[in-house]
Amino acid sequence: MGLTQQTQQTQQTPSPMPVFTLSQKLSFPPPHLAIKEGLLAVGGDLGAERLLLAYKSGIFPWYSPGEPILWWSPDPRLVLYPDELRISKSLLKIIKRKSFSVTFDKAFEAVIQACADAKRSYGEGTWITGEMKDAYSELYRRGYAHSVEAWQGEKLAGGLYGISIGRVFFGESMFSRVSNASKVAFVALVENLKQHKFKLIDCQVRTDHLIRFGAREVPRKLFLDQLEKSVVSSRRCVDTS
Repeated sequence: MGLTQQTQQTQQTPSPMPVFTLSQKLSFPPPHLAIKEGLLAVGGDLGAERLLLAYKSGIFPWYSPGEPILWWSPDPRLVLYPDELRISKSLLKIIKRKSFSVTFDKAFEAVIQACADAKRSYGEGTWITGEMKDAYSELYRRGYAHSVEAWQGEKLAGGLYGISIGRVFFGESMFSRVSNASKVAFVALVENLKQHKFKLIDCQVRTDHLIRFGAREVPRKLFLDQLEKSVVSSRRCVDTS
């Protein structure tokens, strides 16, 4: 497989658990071999082919500056089925007032930079390093990465970005400079995906914010089964016309 194993000690588990070290070979270990916290492998690169293989396999990169690349496949997995979207009455009023105009793929670089800046401003740190921005920008140029922008006039008020493969959208990050802007962008995305018969939106790990939109946790095995069936379509992008 082109993979070797190393061990990681965790507070939750007294005995060592296997974590794989990736070689230059373009491959990943099976996701079910991830440790309890979801960490599966270390190393490799952020080349487009490896990233696409990772997403198709139910794996995603997530690491902090100064760390090696870490690859994750958590169990359970947070997903949103487009038909299960829930919109609060207050947000629905904002959408109907047309407080924001929404576009697709008009400002990808600005959105990913704003997502990185938002994490830093809240003191959270960011996994959106320069290397990550370059990698996802390349996926954008290839037609796989997409952004959704919410505008107030000419001001970028909020937005999000992610990866689209087959009939699955893999959400990565969102930001708001104006209250509710990212929520409006998210609703627009889901409605667009629903129209184009996308099967699911991968939200990765649980957040109360996305739970309120109707996302729910499912077993990793179910997620992987649904993923395998949904990425085979040639469709890979939302309609950005």
